Amino acid sequence: QGGASLLGERQGPMFDARELDSCAGAGIGSFIQVGGRNTMSKGMEGGVSRRSFLKGAGVAAAAVAGSAALAGCASGSTGAASGDWLPKSWDYECDLLVIGYGGAGMWASLIGADECGQEVIVLEKAPVEGGGNSRINNGEWTIVEESDKERFKKYIKAFTHGKTPEPMIDAWVNECVRNTEYADKYGMTYEVAEQALAGTIPEYWFLDDGKYAGCIGVSSVEGFGMTTFHELEAKRAELGLPIELKFDCSEEHLIQNPENKEIVGVKFLEAGAEKTIKARKGVVLCTGGFEFNEELKNTYLSIYPFKFEGWRFNTGDGIRMVEEVGAKLWHMNMVISTTAMWTRDPEYDFAIFAGPQSNAFFTVNRLGKRYQNENKTGGTAHNGWHTLMSFNDAIDDYDRIPSWQIFDQKGIDGGPMGTQQGGWFECGNYTTDLPDELRDWDGWSDDNQVEIERGWVLKGDTLEDLAKKIQEFDHWMDYDNLKATFDEYQAACDAGMDPRFDRELNAEEDKLTPEGPYYAISIYPGSCSTLGGPKKNANAQVLDPAGNVIPRLYAAGSFGNFQAHSYGITGGNNSENMTWGRIGGRHCAGLEPWDKEEKK
Repeated sequence: QGGASLLGERQGPMFDARELDSCAGAGIGSFIQVGGRNTMSKGMEGGVSRRSFLKGAGVAAAAVAGSAALAGCASGSTGAASGDWLPKSWDYECDLLVIGYGGAGMWASLIGADECGQEVIVLEKAPVEGGGNSRINNGEWTIVEESDKERFKKYIKAFTHGKTPEPMIDAWVNECVRNTEYADKYGMTYEVAEQALAGTIPEYWFLDDGKYAGCIGVSSVEGFGMTTFHELEAKRAELGLPIELKFDCSEEHLIQNPENKEIVGVKFLEAGAEKTIKARKGVVLCTGGFEFNEELKNTYLSIYPFKFEGWRFNTGDGIRMVEEVGAKLWHMNMVISTTAMWTRDPEYDFAIFAGPQSNAFFTVNRLGKRYQNENKTGGTAHNGWHTLMSFNDAIDDYDRIPSWQIFDQKGIDGGPMGTQQGGWFECGNYTTDLPDELRDWDGWSDDNQVEIERGWVLKGDTLEDLAKKIQEFDHWMDYDNLKATFDEYQAACDAGMDPRFDRELNAEEDKLTPEGPYYAISIYPGSCSTLGGPKKNANAQVLDPAGNVIPRLYAAGSFGNFQAHSYGITGGNNSENMTWGRIGGRHCAGLEPWDKEEKK
């Protein structure tokens, strides 16, 4: 999954490869993807500015988007009409173009090159290596036995509440059954587990009177996603596959034939230089989510602000790309996420799994009022953010975003509050596995002092001082409410029970000091990844608003995840990469080249 964690739950302490003549052999299995930071530079090159170079694709796409819904196109079309939209020359050519080198990009490229014998080029926005969220998450992926296939399909239908088409469910499960086959083929290290790091599986096993308990297993990977990424990288190199990786690539625009709507290539920037690439058979988009695009999150997610702790290159570039060619978006409000601390620091603008290192704490909303048993926060392992969906008309906003955990010196002295390098759960944007260019920070300090100095952890000598510091960030904090909440919580500790939220309390362990100092961290919905993207069919082909295939365009991974209504498949993000990466890579490889007639 895209960075899911055991720590996040607690706020505190149909397309078979054998049907394609052009594909041979067995296959693959594992992970996620990427997005990006733009590297536009100034100036003119060859008399054409970067802006005008890339604008050509956008202008053509605007015309296409206006007429896409009127055109019903066959995916097998090989028309290649010439015109101003078509580059006069190509800088690169390949059979299969993959954009994004995370888990989905890894699988699509491996299938295309190894199983189907295609020449593959992969464009990645990160300056080096890549890997996406799937590289820095906990590495779990879904395991389905053949005997549980039909039961698992019924489970998906149940938790998606009819929002995921049955052909998509059939295609995904039928391919997911092969995950272990592909994992074994490509030398992935894993063990089969009946319980995930984050708890019971699947997420909503209790639906329909608990008939779905045990319908899936999950992989347990020592070394998390980093292990799998390096194993698959090594296998790619060992096999000598025709896969060319290009890093520092940005500002991609799909090149679309205006007559038959086929995607024939891409315009993009490579280290700031304008380039074109011909994709003879098609393009597989594996660009990940939009976790680090505030505009898209505010527009599409069910609640906002929403903060994430993963791959900072996930800025929703694929959304722009598919909108330019007339694609329909779906599941744009979907996320896999619990709750986490946000730094409120523009230099470190991401979420962190952190909490006070003692039981002496309570959580309040923006107004200073408690709303839950802090030891039973509700929600499933990867949907804990649901507990923060509380809209308050009195403030015309969500009154639990942010929430604040209030604690005393015991929470500081108990040890490092957040995830660390060298810790048992070392995965995320701070891991030592990442090159310096990709690592966002170096993990939490041993004594919590760095985080206090940076203001990530607020400190007040008195409760009133702390309330004033919170008010500097959020004016809705009410000190009188906070003081009343503090007094009520302290009294409940003395009584041994919190009657309002049914939390068992112990004065010695749970009660805060009456003298201070006091501390606070801000809690937000967030952690793993967004899941929205283009709507696709059972072959991973991207669709337009009328349900027509946009020929030669595919999507895989968290870029248009097939899960809807809620995230219900433990290990589902990594399996989304494995299944749709394989399905899309195979189907695309089976097409005839669009320039076939030109070569005669």
